[in-house]
This record gives sequence, C-alpha cells and structure tokens, in this order.
Amino acid sequence: MTAIKHALQRDIFTPNDERLLSIVNVCKAGKKKKNCFLCATVTTERPVQVKVVKVKKSDKGDFYKRQIAWALRDLAVVDAKDAIKENPEFDLHFEKVYKWVASSTAEKNAFISCIWKLNQRYLRKKIDFVNVSSQLLEELPKVTEESVPSGENQSVAGGDEEAGDEYQELNAREEQDIEIMVEGCEYAISNAEAFAEKLSRELQVLDGANIQSIMASEKQVNILMQLLDEALKEVDQIELKLSSYEEMLQSVKEQMDQISESNHLIHLSNTNNVKLLSEIEFLVNHMDLAKGHIKALQEGDLASSKGIEACTNAADALLQCMNVALRPGHDMLLAVKQQQQRFGDLREHFARRLANHLNNVFVQQGHDQSSTLAQHSVELTLPNHHPFHRDLLRYAKLMEWLKSTDYGKYEGLTKNYMDYLSRLYEREIKDFFEVAKIKMTGTTKESKKFATLPRKESAVKQETESLHGSSGKLTGSTSSLNKLSVQSSGNRRSQSSSLLDMGNMSASDLDVADRAKFDKIFEQVLSELEPLCLAEQDFISKFFKLQQHQNMSASMTEAEDLDGGSLSRQHSSGTLLPISSEKDMIRQMMIKIFRCIEPELNNLIALGDKIDSFNSLYMLVKMSHHVWTAQNVDPASFLSTTLGNVLVTVKRNFDKCISNQIRQMEEVKISKKSKVGILPFVAEFEEFAGLAESIFKNAERRGDLDKAYTKLIRGVFVNVEKVANESQKTPRDVVMMENFHHISATLSRLKISCLEAEKKEAKQKYTDHLQSYVIYSLGQPLEKLNHFFEGVEARVAQGIREEEVSYQLAFNKQELRKVIKEYPGKEVKKGLDNLYKKVDKHLCEEENLLQVVWHSMQEEFIQQYKHFEGLIARCYPGSGVTMEFTIQDILDYCSSIAQSH
Repeated sequence: MTAIKHALQRDIFTPNDERLLSIVNVCKAGKKKKNCFLCATVTTERPVQVKVVKVKKSDKGDFYKRQIAWALRDLAVVDAKDAIKENPEFDLHFEKVYKWVASSTAEKNAFISCIWKLNQRYLRKKIDFVNVSSQLLEELPKVTEESVPSGENQSVAGGDEEAGDEYQELNAREEQDIEIMVEGCEYAISNAEAFAEKLSRELQVLDGANIQSIMASEKQVNILMQLLDEALKEVDQIELKLSSYEEMLQSVKEQMDQISESNHLIHLSNTNNVKLLSEIEFLVNHMDLAKGHIKALQEGDLASSKGIEACTNAADALLQCMNVALRPGHDMLLAVKQQQQRFGDLREHFARRLANHLNNVFVQQGHDQSSTLAQHSVELTLPNHHPFHRDLLRYAKLMEWLKSTDYGKYEGLTKNYMDYLSRLYEREIKDFFEVAKIKMTGTTKESKKFATLPRKESAVKQETESLHGSSGKLTGSTSSLNKLSVQSSGNRRSQSSSLLDMGNMSASDLDVADRAKFDKIFEQVLSELEPLCLAEQDFISKFFKLQQHQNMSASMTEAEDLDGGSLSRQHSSGTLLPISSEKDMIRQMMIKIFRCIEPELNNLIALGDKIDSFNSLYMLVKMSHHVWTAQNVDPASFLSTTLGNVLVTVKRNFDKCISNQIRQMEEVKISKKSKVGILPFVAEFEEFAGLAESIFKNAERRGDLDKAYTKLIRGVFVNVEKVANESQKTPRDVVMMENFHHISATLSRLKISCLEAEKKEAKQKYTDHLQSYVIYSLGQPLEKLNHFFEGVEARVAQGIREEEVSYQLAFNKQELRKVIKEYPGKEVKKGLDNLYKKVDKHLCEEENLLQVVWHSMQEEFIQQYKHFEGLIARCYPGSGVTMEFTIQDILDYCSSIAQSH
C-alpha cells in the first residue's frame, strides 16, 4: 500500500501541488466489485484546500487516473456502520450518499481518522461521525492565536502542521535558500557540528546588533517627548480661543432663531392663503352652473333641434357639476350643500320634463303610424319606422343622461316605450300576416271564381275540395291525391288530372304554380320581418344606450337559454325576466315589443302546411337561410332566437310530411282485378325527389333532406316488396322488376349523392328479378323437354356417367326422340307467341320494358337450346338425334312475333 501511495503522490497529486495524507482501497457496495482508491489530500499552497479524491486504474494500462474529487467542506456525514464490531463498510454523505466497502477494517479506520483530523485542523466545521469508535476521534492539540505572540502565529501553526504531517516536500524557495547556505559552507555535509557552531555564532552576532540598535534609539525618543510637550501647550492655547469664539456665536444663534421663527409664521400664513384661494377657485370652477344652462334645463324647448342641443349641453354640464369629486371637508360647507341641493332640484325638474315629453312622443308616434296602416293593408309590406327612429335618436344623449342620473324614470320610459310600440307593432304585424294569408290562399279571388262556375264544374270543384279535406282552401295536393291514387291503382295520373283539369292546367302544373307562389310570399314575409327587427334592435341599442355585442361565449349561453319552449312562455307572458346584462335587456325589450311575431309565423307555417304538405320543403330552406344569416350577425339576438324556434316547428312539419308519406306507402291497397304497374308511392317519390332537388339546390340544411331521402327510399323498398308479395294478378317478379327499374332510373336521372348505394341496390334488384322472371317464364314453351333434361341432369348428379345415361330405360334414345318430336318448329313458335302475349299482359306500358324482357327471354332461350344440344352430344354420342329447330329459327321466330304485335 505504501508503494501505491508514493506512486499516486508522484503521478497524480504532485503535478497538482497536492499532498496525499491517507488512502483506502474500496469498491462500491452491492454491485460488481470494481476496486478504486479514496484519497484524502491537501494543497501545498495557502489557503489550504482539503479534498477527497476518487482514483481508478485505467482500463488501457497500468497507470492511475483521477476520476472525481469532492471538497471536504461538502461532506456532511461519515457513517462507519458499526462502532463496536469490525465492519469494512462505510458511507460518505456529499450531495448524495456514496456507499463503500474497504478492503480491510484497518484501512477504513485509518481513513476515517484522517478525515476527522483534517476537519479539526482546517475546516472547523461540524461533520457528523456516526457509528465511529471514540478511540479514533482523538483530540488534536489546538493552537490559538491568544497562546502565542502575533508575530509567531504563522510559524507556530506551520511547525505544528509539519510535526503532524508524515511527509512534507520543500517548496522551490526553501530549496534555493538551503542551496545558498550549503554553498557558503562546503563542509556542512562532512562536519555538521562545525556548521551548527557557525550558525550559532552568526545568530549571537545578530542578537548583539539588535541590542545596540535599541540602545541607540533612546536619545531620539527623548527628543520626540519634548516635541510632544510643546505641541500640547499649543493645543491648550487654541482651545481657549475656540471657547471665546463659541460664546460669541451663541448670541448670534439666538438672534437668528428668532428671525427664523418669524419668517416661518409669515410663510405659513401665505401658504394657508394660497390653499384657501385654490379651494375657492376649485369650488367656483367646478360647481358653478351657467345661467344659460339653468334656463335651458328649466324652460328649454325639447321639440326643436336647437332646443334639444341646448338641453343636452346643459344636462352634461349639470352632470359634471354633480359628479365633481369633492375634497375632504367640502361637503361640510353650507354653500356646497346649498349648491348640491339646487343641482338636485334642477335634475329632478328636467328629468320629469324630459320623461313627460318623450312619453308624449311615443303616444303621438302610435297615432301617426296607425294612420298609415290602411295603405299597407293591400300590399305585402310593413310600415317603415325609420322617420320615427330618426326623430327619437336626437334624444339619445339625453336618454344616456337620464340613465345615469335618474334610473327610475329611465326604466319607466323603457316600459312605456315597450307598451306603446308593442301595441303598434302587433296591429301592423297582424295586418301584414293577414295580407300574406289572403295572398297564399287566394280566398277573395277563389270565391269569385267559384261563384261564376257552371253547376257541373262547381260540383267537380266541391268534390276536389272534399278530397283535399278543407273548407274553401286547398290542402296538401300530394297527400290528397294519394287516397285517390290508391283506389284507382295504375290509373292514378289520368283520374287526378281529370279532377283538376278545370282551367286547362294539369295537376302538376297547378301544384308547381301554387308552390312557387307560396315560396315567393313566404320569402317576402321573412324579408320584411328581418330588416324590421334589426332596425328596431339597432334603434333600441342606440336610443337607450345599451350594448349589443358582448363575448361570444356569453351569447351562446343566452341563445341556449332562450331555445325551445322557454322562449314561447316569455312571448306569451309578456313579462320581463330578471336582467343580468344590457344584452339581456335588449332581448327582453324585443320580446315584449315583437311578442306576436312567433305566434303569427307559426300560424302562417301551419296554413302553408295545410295548403300543401310539400310547402314544408320551401319553408325549411327559406327559414334555414334566414336563421343562418341572423346567427352570423348575432347568435343570441331576438331575431336569431325567434327564427330558430320557428325553424324547429318547420323541421317538425317537414318530418311529419315524410312520416305521412311513409304511412301512406304502408296503407296502399292494390286492385285484385287489374295489373299493378308502377306503384303510386314510387311515382310520388319521383315527384318528391325532383321537387326537393330543385328546392334544396345550394341550401344550408341539405343534411335534413338526405336523412329524409334515406327514410323514404327505405320505405319505398320495403313496401314495393310487400305489395309484390301480396299481388295476385301480376307476378311478384314483374312488380319488383318494373318498380325497381323506375326507382333506378329516377335516382340515375336526379344524381342524388346520398342515395348512391340505394341506386345500385335498386338496379341490382331490377336485374335479379328480370332474370328470375325470364327463367320462370321460359319453362313453359318446352315444358316436357325441360322435364326430360332435368331428369338427365339428375342421373348425372347421382353419379351415372354421361355416356351411360342412354342405357336408362326412362332416358334412352327412343324416349329422347319421342320428346323432341313433340316440339317441331311450328309448336315452338306457337309456344313463344303465347309466351309473348302472356308477358305483354303482365307488363305495364309506362315502363316500356316489353322489348327488354323479350330480348332477355330470347337470349335465355338460346342458352337453354345450347345447353340441351350439349347434353345430347355428351349423353347420346353418335345417336344422330338433333332438335327439330335451330338457333336461327329461334331468332326468326322471336323477331316475327315481336313485329306482329
């Protein structure tokens, strides 16, 4: 270990000016043993730095390298694990705990003892030594500065340090001094005693020189003492002069104090006067109202623009005087109290004048607007309130003043405005909707037309109206004609057109004209209501000084609160809910003023739905567009909320229309005596889809229509199959084939993207049932031949070889020839002709599928012929048996049959 210690000192610590004091061979606890050394070192230069260094042997060679170093001052705890039993494990607590296992307990104890001594000597800090034997912690002799003279502190401490250290290298200066000394005395090495005697003699010489120097300086000390005595005498004389000067200055100080006190009183008086003047000027400047303003408030003309401007300026000046921030103590002055009382009286008087005048303006507006209602009663337009708003907006600043000074009167004006305007708007809107209803139903015009009809035409009209299910008004044309169509089955179109062919117009033309008329009127109603509500809301915001726009999250919350039934209750009750914001107040005022809009819109929607259930499509598109426009402006506004509620009603009517159509599909009954043809609800779906596509082009709520399409087409599919299963006159495959062909053609023509899957399904069903019908029908012309070859195929399927089938008694060559002779070319043509006639009876003329079916039958018949020829060739080889007609004969037969019919 000593050799390793010297090697480490030489290779690692000497180049860094450090001395190695203790070393211990350790490895980390609990891991694979990798030995290293912990070294306790101190630096050779001051200030001394004490470190614990971890040294590890290099992996590439036999030399050692410095891995990590910790300052001893960072060491907090030394844990020896066990103070009684020998244990090589110990822990060092630096920034974290390092657990070590020494190669021997003796090395561990020596290292811990060295750490303790270094701590006592250099650091003087408290390091906790835990589980360490007291024998290791021996106190070192402590040398303090008090025990030695100050001049010897460093030398004593240095000597003590050298005495305790095991090894101390000489520094460069010490080596140089020793070399000079040795050179001066060459015999020092050979004769140490002589060298020591020489050094002693030189020391005695130096001591003697020091004593002589001290004795020579005594004379100079005496001279210095004399000089000090003379200086003391001079100081006494100066002190006497300073005392006399101090007495003189004391009298001057007393006089100056008196002058300063007098000046302070004068300055204080001036300061008080300036402050008093400032306070008076403040009160006069801020609490003095001009006589012109007082006159305007008391007698100003509130009807003229000039008078309104004067009153506005006076009211602002009064408000500034009343709201001036008084300084402490001002409110205790009698003049201030009197002025405030005067301002209060002026405010009360002017607020009362303003409220009375505005109430009169509101009442006069109601009378003026009522006189203009007559000219709008015949036109589908709403009266313009812009002139009234323009006149009232002149008072907007006065309303703001009233809101901030007398909120009670401001609130009273608000309620009066709502009362007067709600009655006025109710009359205007009800008259407006009556005109809209008259234009929709054409009541006046229709009654005159009905009176001029001949008796026979009147009877027809009455019958039509009874079918439509209303008294004097047309109901849903599609739903009413459905019942008639169900009773007449395939003759639906001709009978409905005969019922409605009064003015040389077809039923579809009449429906289109009525629906276009309704769409135009409904759009005009919404277009008139929208600017009316927006203009009134903008006026309320400006006139009553209410903020319209707040953050979007609050707006969305308010919109949700007003959705559905809650809004209807507010409309019907007409009472204001608790107001939490100015935006709420605007909406509540709009609800009170326009409380009749939503009921009237709902009544108009109900009328439109009663006239024609398909009108719900027009209303859904128009209402959706207006709701979308209103929500883009303000999603929580009265207009947006009201139209949103009405849109819910329109959507319910639309869903009801779809449900009614599905229910009518389910209630369809077909005639047992006539062929089915195209089912009424299939034709109605075509009409609905064509109408819907034209209405919903570029519409916002396309999703609602797509959902309705899905429901309707599913209902059509299910009920087509249901009717086909119930059909007795027409084969099931024909009903399915014709109707799904019609559906497929309709979807292909309209190109409805959401029904692509259904279009493919309809086409597949059409193809499948066409093939099924063809195969089923072709079994009849060559019935015996079909049965014979079915028996042949059955034998082959049972395992009999094809060439051995002719040896079967029932299927020998003689039996085959007998069957073939029964079907000469003439019989085949006759059978095909009968088949053509039967197919013609099954198919309807509307779809024009006869030639398609006949061509498919021709192809299938040829395939059967080829199949029979193949069976004969395989099962009866070399027999010379052939059919009595050829493929060309079949083509000629089919062509001549088709041409003859």
